[in-house]
Amino acid sequence: MLIPIALMVIGGDDCCASMKVFAKDPGFRAEHLAPEKISFTPQHGSVGTLDYGAGKAPVFIVPPARKARAAVIVIHEWWGLNDYIKREAERLHKDTGYGVVAIDLYGGKVATTSEEAGKLIQTVDDAVAKAIVMAAPEQIKTGTLFGRKLDKVGTLGWCFGGGWSFQTALLGGDKVDACALYYGMPETDPVKLRDLKAPVLGIFGNQDQRLNAALVGKFAEGMAGAARPLELRVYAAGHAFANPSNPKYDKKNAEDAWQATLVFFKRYL
Repeated sequence: MLIPIALMVIGGDDCCASMKVFAKDPGFRAEHLAPEKISFTPQHGSVGTLDYGAGKAPVFIVPPARKARAAVIVIHEWWGLNDYIKREAERLHKDTGYGVVAIDLYGGKVATTSEEAGKLIQTVDDAVAKAIVMAAPEQIKTGTLFGRKLDKVGTLGWCFGGGWSFQTALLGGDKVDACALYYGMPETDPVKLRDLKAPVLGIFGNQDQRLNAALVGKFAEGMAGAARPLELRVYAAGHAFANPSNPKYDKKNAEDAWQATLVFFKRYL
């Protein structure tokens, strides 16, 4: 169920550091129930690496369909690049034909408890993460990543990955053509947002205690101030309602959000 957005103002926040601060909060950790076990065997994708100059980052790569001219960069939630995210990468490919590269910002580590995830998120070197997400769009469009050049690049992520989806678009400039973030920390400063070239789809839950109506309102105001296109969808749901690994996965709202994401990507990719 979608709900109206009340525009409220809050103080500025650092997009990359915020999730690390949230992760120290026992209340935030309690919102993230341990992922249920999953039985997943890749049908199209495989594990590989992405060379970002100073090193190589683990990735899960799903090649594009023969006629596809677009790819989406997927960034995991705070559990890491687990089988749920790999399954979502394959689902996105199945629904669109796009090439998909799911990036691992944890260097191959995966958390199974909120305590582990809270510790892993603190280990992320923002400079390294930025180098990784900046390399991906470049390599997609030059043909390095998929073996042939693709014309359009989108980004998608949940929670921790939602914030990095937005950062990828912000840092990637005109190399990124569409950005979808699910309840991740966006930038709210209109001056910084002027560097953003991609239209944005922001998906949030009105029961989210931290990525809340105040933040969503400030985000909307910042995007308007920078004259950047933004589509907001706010659901009657809590944080992580669409995370595929959440035992309290809200199937109805998550499916509506997924369909909106597909429509958004089809429009811009």
